Amino acid sequence: MTNPFYLRRGRVIKVFSETKDIKRFLIDAGDLGKFKPGQFNMLYVYGQGEVPISISSIRSDFIEHTVRLVGDVTEDLFNLREGDILGLRGPFGSHFPVEKFKGFDIILVAGGLGLADIKPVAEYILGNRDDYGRVYLLIGSKNPSSLIYKGEFEKWKEKIELLVTVDKPDENWKGHTGLVTRLFDLVETDPKKSVAMMCGPEIMMISASELLIERGFSPEKIFISMERHMKCAVGTCGHCQFGPYFVCKDGPVFPYSEVRYLLKVKEL
Repeated sequence: MTNPFYLRRGRVIKVFSETKDIKRFLIDAGDLGKFKPGQFNMLYVYGQGEVPISISSIRSDFIEHTVRLVGDVTEDLFNLREGDILGLRGPFGSHFPVEKFKGFDIILVAGGLGLADIKPVAEYILGNRDDYGRVYLLIGSKNPSSLIYKGEFEKWKEKIELLVTVDKPDENWKGHTGLVTRLFDLVETDPKKSVAMMCGPEIMMISASELLIERGFSPEKIFISMERHMKCAVGTCGHCQFGPYFVCKDGPVFPYSEVRYLLKVKEL
């Protein structure tokens, strides 16, 4: 990407309804170049504005974005149909360095919509499965109806160990119940030869990271994705400032060792 302000024209190819307030879009935006798991694009609705949205697949034919309905711009994105046009610039940001840890065991942790950030990591591993040891994908959700990508679960379970839990089960739920960190009791890896990558609510990532450290994980081998009120993607507006960092420019993926002390500062 040579000009971060260059706006590409994208066309919606397919729309999938994941939940009542989450949709997944396949977008044809020409050649974006290479992008990596954890990076994001700015999606622009003409006449309304733009929002940062993580790239939720490493597929090469189309760009995939998963959008939650939370505001004016996402509402307009939510209303897009197949064939509609939007603007797109990117990709931006740091990424999960999964390619650097071949031979390691991998623990992927996703809370809620955070699975959109973790899904590309899982896809990369699935495509290079022989390069890694044991791989766990731990998914936490509020309830069964808020789980996303359920159609992918069976395929993932063929090559990695998938564990799913919900906070509030319904009468049909037969899986695990409780916080996603409770699934750590079912993980069998050597902490010294393992890497963790996660995305979700900050309180979840802090709790999960600290628990892994208690179990012998190195903070340098725990990577978290943070999307804090990003607006411009180039570090000029200041909305995503986090201590000495701008999340859009220095992140959104950080080693936990770099931001551990900041995450413990109240109201930062």
